[in-house]
Amino acid sequence: MARYGVLAVFVAVLAGVYQLYVKPLLVTLGKGRIIESIGNEACIIVPELQACEKIVLHQQTGIIYLACSTPSSRVHWTPAVGRLNSTGASRSDFIATYDPETSRITHLKTAGFPSSRGLSLHGMDVIPSSTNSSELFVYLVNHREPLGEQPASLVGADSAIEIFKTTVGSGTLTHVRTVEDPVIITPNDLVGSPDGKSFHFTNDHGTKTGLIREFEILGLARTSVGFCHVDEGCKIAISNMHGNNGITRAKNDTFYVANCLWGGLTILEKQSDNTLVLTDSVHTDRGIDNLSIDDEGFVWAAGLSDALTLVFKHFADPSVPAPSSALRMSINTGPGAFYGEKYKVDNVFEDNGSLASGITSVVHDSRSRRLFLHGLASPHLVVCNI
Repeated sequence: MARYGVLAVFVAVLAGVYQLYVKPLLVTLGKGRIIESIGNEACIIVPELQACEKIVLHQQTGIIYLACSTPSSRVHWTPAVGRLNSTGASRSDFIATYDPETSRITHLKTAGFPSSRGLSLHGMDVIPSSTNSSELFVYLVNHREPLGEQPASLVGADSAIEIFKTTVGSGTLTHVRTVEDPVIITPNDLVGSPDGKSFHFTNDHGTKTGLIREFEILGLARTSVGFCHVDEGCKIAISNMHGNNGITRAKNDTFYVANCLWGGLTILEKQSDNTLVLTDSVHTDRGIDNLSIDDEGFVWAAGLSDALTLVFKHFADPSVPAPSSALRMSINTGPGAFYGEKYKVDNVFEDNGSLASGITSVVHDSRSRRLFLHGLASPHLVVCNI
């Protein structure tokens, strides 16, 4: 009888763990979510641009910069989700620009880039120079194939940050430098400085490979934000975070970091030594990926409406549609503020994947009222009037 009693306790514990932890996590990841059609009526697609994980708006000109690859390469080589078949990786990923007024697409050529391992792109930032507004610094996460005899499946990607410069309207990116450091573990996204010499970046896992990495989804706080200066080296700006993904920075040096696993936005304040301290957080009902801030100060996030389909089906076969959404976050000035709802989260765009599939980056141009959406393995750029 004692044996049955122990079994009953064990079953009760499992049921409790499921109800308290597993079930809410599955809901956040999209299980059972009803996908609505929101803001997806007045949209066009740009099929010439595929698999662009990150997009950045150059506000002054309205030009969109995109970090692109091919859908087939993403299937084999996406270190952020443990896809480490380097033999199938593209070595010729590229930065493109898109002018929504003329529909002109330009693939930017690289100059002075010496790496034989090429570009395998992920996060990106485009920042006007502090000394010349027509000059732009382009910061790129480059997931290079590892050197040596050990396969990437064992040691992970040899990721680095590449800094290029260009000018507004130019078709060329000139390489400035490659930044390599042990602190750059699993870089996902980054924000650069206007002097071309420093940047903050997110590590989306605590280690490149290994079993413990897989348990981070359960809440292990092992992700971080790092800071690098080309003359002073790199350091961890804040550690013990969870699910870090996209990062963006407001004009007042407030930083925002997305949690792609449990959802939510972390708000950080920069210190004089470029470390970051937690000041607040915003709850979301789904994981969020890349972030951007429009000219009106709204924070926008690519919402992972169905992360389970995205990671396990769409990333394995990009022809499988994955639902997408775009969230807009701001200080709550409505009636809810009286009841302690400090921040307002609006689901501005949602689609079942037939139009916008696998979206990982959204940008809003507050002047033209256009919303731009693209994804790591998405078949096309989506542009919507909202």
